[in-house]
Amino acid sequence: MLPSRAHRRALCLIAGPVLAAVTLTGPAQAAAETVRINEVVTTGNDSVELYNTGSAAVDVSGWVLKDDKDSSKFKIPAGTTLAAGAFRAFDVHNAFGLGDDDEARLFRGDTLVDSFSWSKQSDPSWSRCPDGTGSFAKAAVTLGAANSCGSTTAAWPGGSAVTTADASNVFGEDLSGLFQDGGVLWAAQNSGKLWRLLPNGSGGWKPDTASGWSAGKTLRFPGGSGNPDSEGVTVTGAGVFVASERNGSGSSRTSVLRYDVSGTGSTLTATREWNLTADLPPVGANLGFEGITWVPDAALTGAGFADASTGAAYDPAHYGAHGGGVFFVGVEGTGMAHGYVLLDSGAFTRVASFAGGMSGVMELQWEPQASRLWAVCDDTCHGQHRTFKIDASGKFTTAAVYNRPSGMGDYNNEGFSVAPASECAGGTKPVYWSDDSNDGGHALRKGTITC
Repeated sequence: MLPSRAHRRALCLIAGPVLAAVTLTGPAQAAAETVRINEVVTTGNDSVELYNTGSAAVDVSGWVLKDDKDSSKFKIPAGTTLAAGAFRAFDVHNAFGLGDDDEARLFRGDTLVDSFSWSKQSDPSWSRCPDGTGSFAKAAVTLGAANSCGSTTAAWPGGSAVTTADASNVFGEDLSGLFQDGGVLWAAQNSGKLWRLLPNGSGGWKPDTASGWSAGKTLRFPGGSGNPDSEGVTVTGAGVFVASERNGSGSSRTSVLRYDVSGTGSTLTATREWNLTADLPPVGANLGFEGITWVPDAALTGAGFADASTGAAYDPAHYGAHGGGVFFVGVEGTGMAHGYVLLDSGAFTRVASFAGGMSGVMELQWEPQASRLWAVCDDTCHGQHRTFKIDASGKFTTAAVYNRPSGMGDYNNEGFSVAPASECAGGTKPVYWSDDSNDGGHALRKGTITC
C-alpha cells in the first residue's frame, strides 16, 4: 500500500472540454440519438460511462470505446444491454489509458456514435450536466449513477478541533479500516493484521495486551494460507468481518473474510471467505475493497430498501441463513458501494450498487442512531465525507456532502468510525480516523459530530 494515493492520482486544474459534433444516418442514427457518453474519469482507473436517454433499451454488444488513437480499443462484451434511462460504466484502463489532452469515442461498427475531448485530466470527473444532454463539466465521480450536478459541500457537522488518539509510532503506516464495538475499537492494517484496541484513559486508544493482541494478530485466508490485504473491518453477532483486496501483493482478490477472535493465538484463520471478485467490474489489484459495514435487515426493511436483484422490496426471508443483515463494501478504484447478502453457506447475492460520489470510497460506516451510511475518501478527495439515506424509491441516495473538520490536515485517512449513541454528551459524540501514512507519528485521530 502506497503511503499516499495523492502521489499516484494527480488531480489537475481543468480547462474547458470540447464536444465533437456527430452526424449519422440510417440504422445507426436511432441508437446514436439515445446512447451518449455521459461521464469520463481519467484519474485512478480510467473509465467511460454511457447513458441511454431514450425510452427503449439499446443492445450495445460489440460497440467499441476508443481514446484519440484508432489502435486503442475496448469492445463492449456480448449481451450488454442499456435499459432506458440506465447508466453503465466501463473500466477501460486495461485496453488504453486516458490522459490529459485526450478523447473518448464510442463506435457502433465503423460509425462514430458520440465523442468527448478534453485538455486536462478529470478533477475528479468530467460529467454531462444534465445527464445525456448537457455540456461536460467537472463534478464528483458518480460512475453507474446520475451525475452530481451542482451539489454543495457543507462544513463538518461537529467540532472543528481534531486531536491525536494514539501514542507516538504505535502502528506505523498502513492502518486502514476502523469499527467501534462498544468499548473496543477494531482496526485493520494493510499488512494482513487486525488490532483490538482499548481506551487509553485520555480519550484515545491503545492495543489490548491480553490474549495475544499486544502487537495485533496476523490474518490468514481459510486453511491458514496467504496474507490478506486487510483494508476494512466491521463486527456483527456472527464475528469480525474483514474486507481484503488481494493476497499480499498479488492479483485482485476482493473478498470478505469472517474471523472468530475468541482465541489466544497470534494468528487468526478465516472461518469463511466470500470471494466477490468475479461479481464486480475488474479493478487494479491495489484498488479494490477499502471499506465494509453491516446494516441490519430491520433497518433496511423499515426504510423500504429496494432489492436490486429482485426488483422488489427487500425481503430477508427470500434468502437463506445470512446473519440478519446486508454487508456494504466500498471500492477504491471505481468509487462505488455494493450491498451483499452473504449467506452462511458461502453463497452471496448482490442487492445494491450505487456511486459514492467521490473518486474513491476508502471507508463505509453505518450509523444506526441517524440511520445513515457514511462514505469517506482520503487525501485524493481532500478528506470529503458523504452520507447516504434510503429514499422513497428504496435506493441509497446522497443526503449530505461534508468537508473534513477545519482543524484536521489533509491526511491519508482510510478509516473512519462513529461512536455509539451511548457516548453522546452535550449534543456531540466522538468519531475517529485512521491515517494510512502515520503523519507526524500518529495513525489515529479523534473529532466529534453532532448526535
